[in-house]
Amino acid sequence: MARATAGPSRTHSHILSTYRLQFHKGFPFSAGARLAGYLAGLGISHVYASPILEARPGSQHGYDVVSYDRINPELGGEEGFRAMARAFADCGLGIILDIVPNHMAVGGDGNALWLDLLKHGPASSHADWFDVDFDSKDPLLTGKVHAPFLGAPYREALSAGKIELVEDAARGGYALRAGEHLFPVRPEDDEEVRRRGIAAYGDLALLDGLARRQNYRLDWWRSASDRLNWRRFFEVTELAGIRMENPAAFDAAHRIAFELYADGLIDGLRVDHVDGLADPAAYCRQLRDRLSDLASRSPERAYRGPAWIIVEKILAPGEELPIGWGVDGTTGYDFMDQVSALQHDGASERELAAHWSLVSARSPDFADEEHAARREVLEKGFEGQREYLVDRLLLLAEQAERIEDIPRGAMRRAVIALIGNLRTYRTYVTGRSAAEEPGPFFDDALKAARLEPLADLLALDFIQSVMRGTDAALDRDGRADAIRRFNQLSSPLAARAVEDTTFYRYGRLLSRNDVGFDAGSLTMTAQRFHDLMSGRATAQPRSMLALATHDHKRGPDARARLAVLSEIPTEWRAISDLWFDLNGSVRPAGLHAGDEYFFYQMLVGAWPLEDLSADGQGEFADRMLAWWIKSLREAKLRTNWTAPNESYERLAEAFARSLLDRSISAPFLASIGGFVDRIAAAGAVNGLAQLVLQCTAPGIPDTYQGAEFWDFSGVDPDNRRPVDFEARKAARSSADEIPVLAASWRDGRLKQAILSALLRTRQELPELFLSGSYIPLEITGHRRDCLIALARRHGDRALVCVVPIRAHAVLGHGSLAPAAEWWGDTAVCLPPSKGGWAPLWGTAPASDLLHLRMAMPEIPSWVALSRPLR
Repeated sequence: MARATAGPSRTHSHILSTYRLQFHKGFPFSAGARLAGYLAGLGISHVYASPILEARPGSQHGYDVVSYDRINPELGGEEGFRAMARAFADCGLGIILDIVPNHMAVGGDGNALWLDLLKHGPASSHADWFDVDFDSKDPLLTGKVHAPFLGAPYREALSAGKIELVEDAARGGYALRAGEHLFPVRPEDDEEVRRRGIAAYGDLALLDGLARRQNYRLDWWRSASDRLNWRRFFEVTELAGIRMENPAAFDAAHRIAFELYADGLIDGLRVDHVDGLADPAAYCRQLRDRLSDLASRSPERAYRGPAWIIVEKILAPGEELPIGWGVDGTTGYDFMDQVSALQHDGASERELAAHWSLVSARSPDFADEEHAARREVLEKGFEGQREYLVDRLLLLAEQAERIEDIPRGAMRRAVIALIGNLRTYRTYVTGRSAAEEPGPFFDDALKAARLEPLADLLALDFIQSVMRGTDAALDRDGRADAIRRFNQLSSPLAARAVEDTTFYRYGRLLSRNDVGFDAGSLTMTAQRFHDLMSGRATAQPRSMLALATHDHKRGPDARARLAVLSEIPTEWRAISDLWFDLNGSVRPAGLHAGDEYFFYQMLVGAWPLEDLSADGQGEFADRMLAWWIKSLREAKLRTNWTAPNESYERLAEAFARSLLDRSISAPFLASIGGFVDRIAAAGAVNGLAQLVLQCTAPGIPDTYQGAEFWDFSGVDPDNRRPVDFEARKAARSSADEIPVLAASWRDGRLKQAILSALLRTRQELPELFLSGSYIPLEITGHRRDCLIALARRHGDRALVCVVPIRAHAVLGHGSLAPAAEWWGDTAVCLPPSKGGWAPLWGTAPASDLLHLRMAMPEIPSWVALSRPLR
């Protein structure tokens, strides 16, 4: 990779905000460069770029990396990236880069490292980069790589001519090909093929013999869960785990990122799926050390602060990011959850849960669904990894002379019970110390596992001794390997069982089912939110604050609108019951009521603010149907990804298209449109409130591409649709226009203007936001429970933020702001400011008591800066 000096100096030296851009062939670096002026004008300090290394052809996200050696040519390659970085730097923008250390894309014919592994097997110079069990107990896989990429069982594929022998020019030999997948032939077989000629292998017996001699075992794709002898990303066989604990693999995976950082073209990194790594703590510290060393040797860097490192880490309720990792925080799912919970009315929790249970005939308790899903996914989706862990534990038990007491079935049940009850992604013990503490979540899982009917206490006790290191007889390397396998199984299991299964099964209120959310809890008190933000200001003032991501289940404004339903549970129950009645004539026999209820919530959350044209109505129907089918498959109740139930999916499609066809379902469409119209303003106020909190709370706010306008998107690929940036450029308004824009809030310009005003304020007073203290403010009066108020202070400057927390109570069915008299005597006690207060919009207070009836005439939120004394 060519080296270059750092780009032009930038106008600021702080990471204050980010804007996520999803690069792909249809949106390359050149398209990003054209946004430089717009993003800088919006108030963004850094572009947060999706992964840029070479990925599978046509990749829409970049997480399927096939080569560490070059920047993706589909995006513009190195030259295009450097040109974009210069364009950004000219406008004062930096870059934060998303990296993918945990896995690479395999299968196909594009990953040279993978193909080398297949060709040479254990002798490959990259064999220890991949997490392959060459000592598999399966005799068909001993010394081999399981290759479950065939579209049919092996014998059937062979007989049907789906496996053929071809030349492999890239490696100077031959390969088997099955569709898009290439499988290089062993070096020792190349000469035989060359001598016989490819045509000779039209003889199936000869071809079969060649295939069986290879360093891999060709197999049907459906065999992966049962037989796979290498670690993959979740249940995705096309993504193989990479061992970042291997120094050579670490260096190769990060070489380009380190060069870009040394050249001053990027200012930090976002680490994807850090919990998938063998030792996240060691990895993060190594990353920090390397970046710090590069910074010390690059004195001309435009950005002079420490590299910003954030990790994609799902925090369980009560879990904190481990200290000592050397990172700045998480990617912000935790904040997303907290601000969402703040906007829900906890008084409705039991009523909503009871209604869901009545409609779906499923448990009203999220914990029940989660526990069942964990067991189910662990038993059906990760059998290969699970059995590998059981093997390692049994070897240790044999060393400790415990093998006679713990048969294989008992050890398997103990593993399933323990990991099935673990409420965090993983532990962080490594096996490198004689005595380690797995933590309270492990202890809770152990207690729960002991209470299960078929619990094997001896096996559970033994696993505990392995995790804690209390048995000196255990081989150190064997113990460390077993612990690594335990953690690298519990982590993907949590993701698949909770976010990708339970969230699609449990339908109490879908606004609480999103990535990183505590879906079992509907609400959060203002005091709890204050406590969390105060802790954030102290421990992680530079952690990311997200509201929308490329992984979200639904956009921030869809969640904000659905949160309104928690304030009107009785009305919501009545209207949804009405829809069940209205749609009886178009409901096909066999459609499950729980799935229908899910769909109604999806429609309410995503319903457009503008009237749909005929074309728009068809596009909306297509989006909702694709979203619903994905939801049904993820739930794995009546269809799934492995074996789609086409008949059930046809029922769902017929129903969805009938519902969204005005010629068939006009009464329903009028009803749902009217209902959404009644709650839309409250949803918008919720959306603006969470935006204001995001930009004023301790941390670094991220704006997902396009989300400066209203974002009612669904799960990917819906949230990765093209963004109309020209409309956003044309809509930019100043803070002075905010009160006027409130009248036309549906077009999204108001949200954009508020965001820009807040981001620009962050640029004017960076230390206030990066280092300022967090102060909860007292609210008085009979509407005090409808608001949350906070202050940030640094030196002689301060900021105050006041927003509603349950917008329907504030608005009823009215406009964007309530009548002034509705607030009555409600007031916020402002901190002292000798120079008074200058609001970003709205009315300035006459004293240190902010009376809401005077402060919020157009928009029910208020942000002000203390005026400096002149």
